[in-house]
Amino acid sequence: MRHRRRGRKLGRNPSHQRALLKSLATALFLTERDAEGEINKPPKVKGRIITTLEKAKEVRPLVERCITIARHALPHQDAADELEPNAERNSDQWRAWRSSEQWQVWCKTISPVVAARRRALRMLGNKQAVRILFDDIAPRFADRDGGYTRVLRLAKPRLGDAGTRAILELVGKNDRVRRKAARPSFESDAAESKVKPTAPPDNEPTDAADDTQ
Repeated sequence: MRHRRRGRKLGRNPSHQRALLKSLATALFLTERDAEGEINKPPKVKGRIITTLEKAKEVRPLVERCITIARHALPHQDAADELEPNAERNSDQWRAWRSSEQWQVWCKTISPVVAARRRALRMLGNKQAVRILFDDIAPRFADRDGGYTRVLRLAKPRLGDAGTRAILELVGKNDRVRRKAARPSFESDAAESKVKPTAPPDNEPTDAADDTQ
Protein backbone atom coordinates (compact mmCIF):
# COMPACT_ATOMS: atom_id res chain seq x y z
CA MET A 1 0.00 0.00 0.00
CA ARG A 2 1.05 3.57 -0.66
CA HIS A 3 0.47 5.31 2.64
CA ARG A 4 0.54 9.08 2.10
CA ARG A 5 2.73 8.75 -0.99
CA ARG A 6 1.57 11.29 -3.53
CA GLY A 7 2.32 11.33 -7.23
CA ARG A 8 2.33 8.81 -10.02
CA LYS A 9 4.79 5.93 -10.32
CA LEU A 10 4.83 6.10 -14.13
CA GLY A 11 5.88 2.44 -14.25
CA ARG A 12 9.36 3.19 -12.84
CA ASN A 13 11.29 2.81 -9.62
CA PRO A 14 11.93 5.96 -7.51
CA SER A 15 15.40 6.67 -8.88
CA HIS A 16 14.16 6.31 -12.45
CA GLN A 17 11.21 8.60 -11.65
CA ARG A 18 13.55 11.34 -10.42
CA ALA A 19 15.77 10.97 -13.47
CA LEU A 20 12.75 11.19 -15.79
CA LEU A 21 11.44 14.38 -14.16
CA LYS A 22 14.90 15.97 -14.25
CA SER A 23 15.20 15.16 -17.93
CA LEU A 24 11.80 16.63 -18.80
CA ALA A 25 12.39 19.84 -16.80
CA THR A 26 15.83 20.26 -18.35
CA ALA A 27 14.42 19.71 -21.83
CA LEU A 28 11.83 22.44 -21.25
CA PHE A 29 14.45 24.98 -20.13
CA LEU A 30 16.87 24.08 -22.92
CA THR A 31 14.28 24.92 -25.56
CA GLU A 32 15.02 28.58 -24.76
CA ARG A 33 18.64 28.29 -25.93
CA ASP A 34 19.89 29.36 -29.33
CA ALA A 35 21.09 26.90 -31.96
CA GLU A 36 24.76 25.97 -31.57
CA GLY A 37 25.91 24.36 -34.80
CA GLU A 38 24.21 21.50 -36.55
CA ILE A 39 24.07 19.22 -33.51
CA ASN A 40 21.87 21.39 -31.33
CA LYS A 41 19.07 22.33 -33.66
CA PRO A 42 16.62 25.00 -32.50
CA PRO A 43 13.22 23.72 -31.34
CA LYS A 44 10.12 24.34 -33.38
CA VAL A 45 8.56 26.39 -30.57
CA LYS A 46 10.62 27.81 -27.71
CA GLY A 47 9.42 27.12 -24.20
CA ARG A 48 7.34 24.06 -25.15
CA ILE A 49 7.72 20.30 -25.00
CA ILE A 50 5.29 17.51 -25.92
CA THR A 51 5.00 14.47 -23.67
CA THR A 52 2.27 12.32 -22.16
CA LEU A 53 -0.41 13.93 -20.03
CA GLU A 54 0.65 12.10 -16.87
CA LYS A 55 4.32 13.05 -17.23
CA ALA A 56 3.43 16.68 -17.91
CA LYS A 57 1.35 16.86 -14.74
CA GLU A 58 4.13 15.28 -12.69
CA VAL A 59 6.98 17.48 -13.94
CA ARG A 60 5.02 20.72 -13.69
CA PRO A 61 5.59 21.21 -9.91
CA LEU A 62 9.33 20.69 -10.38
CA VAL A 63 9.50 23.31 -13.15
CA GLU A 64 7.55 25.86 -11.13
CA ARG A 65 9.68 25.26 -8.04
CA CYS A 66 12.86 25.89 -10.01
CA ILE A 67 11.49 29.14 -11.46
CA THR A 68 10.44 30.30 -8.00
CA ILE A 69 13.93 29.67 -6.65
CA ALA A 70 15.43 31.67 -9.50
CA ARG A 71 12.92 34.51 -8.99
CA HIS A 72 13.78 34.86 -5.32
CA ALA A 73 17.45 35.30 -6.24
CA LEU A 74 16.85 38.23 -8.60
CA PRO A 75 16.98 41.04 -5.96
CA HIS A 76 20.28 39.70 -4.60
CA GLN A 77 21.71 39.49 -8.12
CA ASP A 78 20.72 43.11 -8.85
CA ALA A 79 22.30 44.30 -5.60
CA ALA A 80 25.51 42.40 -6.37
CA ASP A 81 25.68 43.85 -9.89
CA GLU A 82 25.71 47.36 -8.44
CA LEU A 83 28.78 46.52 -6.33
CA GLU A 84 30.83 45.09 -9.19
CA PRO A 85 33.37 47.38 -10.89
CA ASN A 86 33.28 48.17 -14.59
CA ALA A 87 36.90 47.06 -15.06
CA GLU A 88 37.85 43.91 -16.92
CA ARG A 89 38.68 40.75 -15.04
CA ASN A 90 42.35 40.41 -13.86
CA SER A 91 43.06 44.08 -14.59
CA ASP A 92 44.76 46.37 -12.07
CA GLN A 93 41.50 48.04 -11.10
CA TRP A 94 39.79 44.68 -10.70
CA ARG A 95 42.63 43.36 -8.51
CA ALA A 96 42.42 46.47 -6.36
CA TRP A 97 38.69 45.84 -5.93
CA ARG A 98 39.36 42.24 -4.91
CA SER A 99 41.64 43.42 -2.11
CA SER A 100 39.21 46.05 -0.82
CA GLU A 101 36.40 45.77 1.72
CA GLN A 102 33.82 46.22 -1.02
CA TRP A 103 34.66 42.77 -2.31
CA GLN A 104 33.72 41.31 1.08
CA VAL A 105 30.37 43.09 0.88
CA TRP A 106 29.89 41.74 -2.65
CA CYS A 107 30.57 38.18 -1.46
CA LYS A 108 27.89 38.46 1.23
CA THR A 109 25.44 39.92 -1.28
CA ILE A 110 26.02 37.28 -3.97
CA SER A 111 25.96 34.30 -1.59
CA PRO A 112 22.14 33.77 -1.78
CA VAL A 113 22.41 33.69 -5.58
CA VAL A 114 25.17 31.08 -5.46
CA ALA A 115 23.14 28.98 -3.02
CA ALA A 116 20.07 29.22 -5.26
CA ARG A 117 22.04 28.18 -8.35
CA ARG A 118 23.50 25.20 -6.51
CA ARG A 119 20.07 24.16 -5.32
CA ALA A 120 18.67 24.40 -8.85
CA LEU A 121 21.65 22.42 -10.14
CA ARG A 122 20.85 19.61 -7.71
CA MET A 123 17.26 19.59 -8.90
CA LEU A 124 18.03 19.70 -12.64
CA GLY A 125 21.52 18.28 -13.03
CA ASN A 126 22.39 20.44 -16.05
CA LYS A 127 24.54 23.59 -15.84
CA GLN A 128 23.33 25.03 -19.12
CA ALA A 129 19.69 24.65 -18.08
CA VAL A 130 20.43 26.41 -14.77
CA ARG A 131 22.17 29.25 -16.62
CA ILE A 132 19.18 29.72 -18.92
CA LEU A 133 16.80 29.52 -15.96
CA PHE A 134 18.52 32.31 -14.00
CA ASP A 135 19.53 34.55 -16.92
CA ASP A 136 16.54 34.36 -19.27
CA ILE A 137 13.48 32.74 -17.71
CA ALA A 138 13.51 34.16 -14.17
CA PRO A 139 13.62 37.86 -15.23
CA ARG A 140 10.64 37.20 -17.51
CA PHE A 141 8.51 36.11 -14.54
CA ALA A 142 9.83 38.73 -12.09
CA ASP A 143 6.35 40.23 -11.61
CA ARG A 144 4.40 36.96 -11.66
CA ASP A 145 3.66 35.01 -8.47
CA GLY A 146 3.25 31.41 -9.58
CA GLY A 147 1.49 29.83 -12.51
CA TYR A 148 4.46 29.86 -14.86
CA THR A 149 3.41 26.85 -16.95
CA ARG A 150 0.32 25.38 -18.55
CA VAL A 151 -0.67 21.87 -19.65
CA LEU A 152 -2.75 21.48 -22.82
CA ARG A 153 -4.17 18.13 -23.80
CA LEU A 154 -3.74 17.12 -27.44
CA ALA A 155 -6.54 15.45 -29.34
CA LYS A 156 -4.31 13.11 -31.36
CA PRO A 157 -2.95 10.21 -29.25
CA ARG A 158 0.59 8.88 -29.45
CA LEU A 159 1.31 6.30 -32.10
CA GLY A 160 2.11 2.84 -30.82
CA ASP A 161 0.39 2.76 -27.44
CA ALA A 162 -2.31 5.43 -28.02
CA GLY A 163 -1.14 7.37 -24.99
CA THR A 164 -2.72 10.73 -24.28
CA ARG A 165 -0.30 13.45 -25.31
CA ALA A 166 -0.09 16.95 -23.86
CA ILE A 167 1.84 20.18 -24.29
CA LEU A 168 3.82 21.58 -21.38
CA GLU A 169 4.83 25.19 -22.07
CA LEU A 170 5.82 28.40 -20.33
CA VAL A 171 3.16 31.07 -20.17
CA GLY A 172 3.59 34.55 -21.58
CA LYS A 173 5.20 33.63 -24.88
CA ASN A 174 2.68 31.45 -26.74
CA ASP A 175 -0.47 32.82 -25.13
CA ARG A 176 -3.73 32.59 -27.05
CA VAL A 177 -5.32 35.98 -27.43
CA ARG A 178 -9.09 35.93 -27.19
CA ARG A 179 -10.73 38.30 -29.62
CA LYS A 180 -14.30 39.38 -29.16
CA ALA A 181 -16.54 39.41 -32.17
CA ALA A 182 -17.55 42.79 -33.49
CA ARG A 183 -20.91 43.88 -32.16
CA PRO A 184 -23.39 44.30 -35.02
CA SER A 185 -24.85 47.77 -35.45
CA PHE A 186 -28.52 47.89 -36.45
CA GLU A 187 -28.69 51.65 -37.08
CA SER A 188 -27.27 51.47 -40.62
CA ASP A 189 -29.59 48.61 -41.53
CA ALA A 190 -32.59 50.53 -40.27
CA ALA A 191 -31.63 53.61 -42.27
CA GLU A 192 -31.33 51.60 -45.49
CA SER A 193 -34.65 49.86 -44.95
CA LYS A 194 -36.62 53.11 -44.94
CA VAL A 195 -38.87 53.63 -48.00
CA LYS A 196 -37.44 56.24 -50.32
CA PRO A 197 -39.76 58.36 -52.62
CA THR A 198 -39.63 57.01 -56.15
CA ALA A 199 -39.79 59.14 -59.33
CA PRO A 200 -42.70 58.58 -61.77
CA PRO A 201 -41.96 56.35 -64.73
CA ASP A 202 -41.14 57.91 -68.09
CA ASN A 203 -44.11 56.48 -70.00
CA GLU A 204 -46.76 58.04 -67.73
CA PRO A 205 -48.15 61.41 -68.95
CA THR A 206 -47.47 64.44 -66.87
CA ASP A 207 -49.75 67.42 -66.16
CA ALA A 208 -47.96 69.59 -68.75
CA ALA A 209 -48.64 67.02 -71.44
CA ASP A 210 -52.36 67.00 -70.61
CA ASP A 211 -52.60 70.78 -71.01
CA THR A 212 -51.21 70.65 -74.55
CA GLN A 213 -53.86 68.21 -75.60
